Amino acid sequence: MEKAILIVDDSPTLRASLSFCLKNAGYDVIEAVNGIDGLEKIKKKGEVISLIILDIIMPKMEGIAFIKEVKKTPFRFIPVLILSTEFDEHKRKEARLAGAAGWLTKPFKPEQLLWVVKKFVR
Repeated sequence: MEKAILIVDDSPTLRASLSFCLKNAGYDVIEAVNGIDGLEKIKKKGEVISLIILDIIMPKMEGIAFIKEVKKTPFRFIPVLILSTEFDEHKRKEARLAGAAGWLTKPFKPEQLLWVVKKFVR
């Protein structure tokens, strides 16, 4: 069975790039356009999700609020990897305290992303 990764990002271009990279590496991909959509996808498919890749700056529900909401669910142990253009150390600390397991900056390098994903998804 393929391992599923939930991508939560408001950019269709970035979701397509991530999806292409992850699918070529053998992962199943579920896409969400913002935090609210991501929570709905978790409620429907949470038991098969192995990792969440999340943007910080999104409409409707930003990334840190999304992490806090996920951590209140039965799926709170799914690791969350931040992929953002944000470089602010305060935001990184806030994300870590909310429960993020790691942080990568955009634009991503496919080999770096896959190396990190393999650390979380076994």
